[in-house]
Amino acid sequence: MLKNRFFWIVAIAGLIIDRLTKLIVVRTMALTIPPQDIPVIPGILHWVYVINDGAAFGILSGSPILRWLSLLASVALMAWAWFGRRMPRWEQIGYGLILSGALGNGIDRFVLGHVVDFIKVPFVYVPYPNPFPRFIWIQFPIFNFADIFINVGIICLLIGIYRTPDPQKHPN
Repeated sequence: MLKNRFFWIVAIAGLIIDRLTKLIVVRTMALTIPPQDIPVIPGILHWVYVINDGAAFGILSGSPILRWLSLLASVALMAWAWFGRRMPRWEQIGYGLILSGALGNGIDRFVLGHVVDFIKVPFVYVPYPNPFPRFIWIQFPIFNFADIFINVGIICLLIGIYRTPDPQKHPN
């Protein structure tokens, strides 16, 4: 039986969802300046096709290091799931989601040279340093399902930490 089965199922399912949604966006929306904005739920959820050659907030924009970091993270996660210990269910789900996000954005970076982003939540603003200690409020960056999967994966890992019994409190 395949070790860490849920890891592989979640990783493959997440990658398929990410790739299909990006394919639909690229084939059905025009890449324009300014970007075309399609309200799905007006004021809450919009589709906006943009390309991003950096990470969130434009971090490392134009740097090739992100493609190699995505590749390194993906290979490390796959090796750990294949050769490492059997992970608890929350860890399998969390790391599987993180792998699907790293692979999804990594494929974009290697094949296209940028990441396809398209999910906009126009009601969310975040503080941005301008310069410290002052902040300005900017609209939350446009993102994709790979980004969602990475963040939900981190939440799953945190849940797993709190759900794992402490051996000192519960000795066998």
